[in-house]
Amino acid sequence: MLRAYKTEIFPTSEQKQIIHRTIGVCRFVYNFYLSHNKEIYEKEERFVSGYDFSKWLNNEYLMQNPEFSWIKKVSSKSVKQSIMNADRAFRNFFNHKAGFPNWKKKSEFDVKMYFVKTDRKVIIPCERHRIKIPMLGWVRLKEKGYIPTNSRTHIIKNGSVSMKAGRYYVSVLVEEAEMEKPVLNDFGIGIDLGIKDFAVCSNGRTFKNINKTAHIRKLEKSLKRQQRKLSRKYESLKKLTNNLKGAATRQNIRKQKLKVQKLHHRLDCIRTDYINKVISELVKAKPAWITLENLNISGMMKNRHLSKAIAKQKFFEFRTKITAKCKEYGIELRLADRFYPSSKICHNCGYIKSDLKLSDRIYCCNNCGYIADRDFNASINLKDCLTYQTA
Repeated sequence: MLRAYKTEIFPTSEQKQIIHRTIGVCRFVYNFYLSHNKEIYEKEERFVSGYDFSKWLNNEYLMQNPEFSWIKKVSSKSVKQSIMNADRAFRNFFNHKAGFPNWKKKSEFDVKMYFVKTDRKVIIPCERHRIKIPMLGWVRLKEKGYIPTNSRTHIIKNGSVSMKAGRYYVSVLVEEAEMEKPVLNDFGIGIDLGIKDFAVCSNGRTFKNINKTAHIRKLEKSLKRQQRKLSRKYESLKKLTNNLKGAATRQNIRKQKLKVQKLHHRLDCIRTDYINKVISELVKAKPAWITLENLNISGMMKNRHLSKAIAKQKFFEFRTKITAKCKEYGIELRLADRFYPSSKICHNCGYIKSDLKLSDRIYCCNNCGYIADRDFNASINLKDCLTYQTA
């Protein structure tokens, strides 16, 4: 079984330079492959695969253009992986799975330094507090003991080093023995996701909306102020004519941009950590099945009044992670039909209240007089739903 582990690292200044150099070269090669393929297609109407481009780059282009020899001064595995990522992006575009590949920007954090176990006999060593990465050497880990260190039962196949908001992370793919699936109980759990509360479960457990807490609101208020500062610096840069003052202002903009990125990253980490804890608590109950609504997130995001609140809840990330966790534990994940009226059905008698409004937070049945919280009633209906598809 393959499992991924991601944790923060503390590289030295020399290691940081190598990481920045490698990521920069990978970004250049990725963009070069996109532009080269676009040019070839316009002239000859053919597609150049990643393998063909890699051969042409090493055997022809770099030989004829020695000024680009700095490409070979970084890890060849990282460069090759960057080319293959672009190749996969093109193939997804041809198969109508995604749009046309975008060029990588320096301001974005989607380029990584890739490393791999090159030989079967060679093992990427990892200790409790550090890991040995090719081209970098030993690098200190923030979470001690998080990545498995037993090289006999846990073999690191490959990994990548990434950077985000001034922090560095290592992600490794570990081959390990498959975990024994636990014995499940004979009940299920229905989960109603929402904005008032993040999740209301049929077992009576309610997970609050973490975005309404004082800590998150304080960080969001600080983020607004830092974004205003950044905007004012950009406006002042437009009015400057002195090159020396302009250089100083650009340096201040880079510092301010890093502050904004750190706040965004901190908020993202808090929300992701909360989702992980919610999923862990749900799975530890060992239900036989878990039922979710098959929400149309992209359609919900078109509502300009609720789009920001929906984006903060990270419903799609929750569904992705709970799908993987249920597969690991052997729990059946059910997705109720998108048009299943879970909120309008009375759990007691089955009556459908068609005139139910979004503002009605208490469900009152007109047929039998059943009264319950709207979201709790919906979660029970989801648990008992028979029209579903398995994820």
